[in-house]
Amino acid sequence: MVEWRTTTLEECTDILGDGLHGTPKYTENGEYAFVNGNNLVDGEILIKKETKRVDYSQYEKYKKPLTNRTILVSINGTLGNVGVYGSEKIILGKSACYFNVKESVDKDFIYYIVSSPTFKQYLESNATGTTIKNISLKQMREYTFELPEIGEQKRISSVLRKIDEKIKNNRAINKNLEEQAQAIFKSWFVDFEPFGGIQPSEMQFIPLQELCKVVTKGTTPTTLGKSFTSTGINFIKAESILDNHSIDSSKFAFIDEETNALLKRSVIKANDIVFTIAGTLGRFAMVDNSVLPANTNQAVAIIRPDETKVTPAYLYSFFIGNWHNEYYSKRIQQAVQANLSLTTIKSLPIAVLKNTTMNNYEKLVSPLFALMKNNEEENRRLSKLRDTLLPRLMSGELDVSNLDL
Repeated sequence: MVEWRTTTLEECTDILGDGLHGTPKYTENGEYAFVNGNNLVDGEILIKKETKRVDYSQYEKYKKPLTNRTILVSINGTLGNVGVYGSEKIILGKSACYFNVKESVDKDFIYYIVSSPTFKQYLESNATGTTIKNISLKQMREYTFELPEIGEQKRISSVLRKIDEKIKNNRAINKNLEEQAQAIFKSWFVDFEPFGGIQPSEMQFIPLQELCKVVTKGTTPTTLGKSFTSTGINFIKAESILDNHSIDSSKFAFIDEETNALLKRSVIKANDIVFTIAGTLGRFAMVDNSVLPANTNQAVAIIRPDETKVTPAYLYSFFIGNWHNEYYSKRIQQAVQANLSLTTIKSLPIAVLKNTTMNNYEKLVSPLFALMKNNEEENRRLSKLRDTLLPRLMSGELDVSNLDL
């Protein structure tokens, strides 16, 4: 075993600071994105449609010394989201901090240090605030960990990076598959290309509810006097459903069998479509056996197709094809947070074709969805492998000093 030494995050970085404590002047078509902690996902900086923009003058006023050795971490609200800075045109909000890793330290090794469950537990245990948790820059700088020599750092990070590269590649493949499914959907239900001029009036439009066995939502266990548990039945929350239509098991809560029985209305089954209806609206995914048994809360709608009327793949394609976007967006209710009612979810008109034609369409999209699900399942296995290896590698429990990479 190579020698490891105890160090701190401050000793491994040239600078560690946070973003703007205030509000810049936004510009609708600004060149620079105003990034906060919620833009940091799985090591990347995601610029979303709803991300606010600023112009060059605001960038010059609030820019930070970000380089190709910069790592970003969320420190306010959701703690411990991590992103690696590349060349994105951004300014930072106060919920994200940044640090520039010294040249003498492997940047990827530090990325995995701050991506580890141990680091996230440190943030949670040292956070202040009740409604909104936050961690101070001082506590970030003081985080202590073990550091091997540079060659060992690179060998360790290389093992983990190969897993992450495979996950990233699968996501890119799924994005391409989704785009193919969207193109097919558009040609059939927007442009009507394969029908030789058939018009929408020749289709039968049926409310979503009439094509489903169930359209419902869940309940928070605490409303029944029940608590979450450390293990047990998976409890899918809105944040568990990702923008890429996969389900992140690392963001599950858990309930026991008794609570699950009390919440029998919202027990989730394979081929259900789960759809976020409160907070961040409109994220959705199709459930497979890998996340079962599962339940959910009132922020998530459960849509269960009646397979005697439509297949799950057929109905799911309408969500992948963004058929629902305009209809639902016009019917959003505003309260403490934006939400969609089950009545609105149920009323979405779905274009139903004659059985033979519908089967022909389903044969085109179903294989694409099956491939996407296979890649999602592989990514879950890879993520579990990475998360199992990560603490053992970062502590020196697993020796990779003789690994030839």
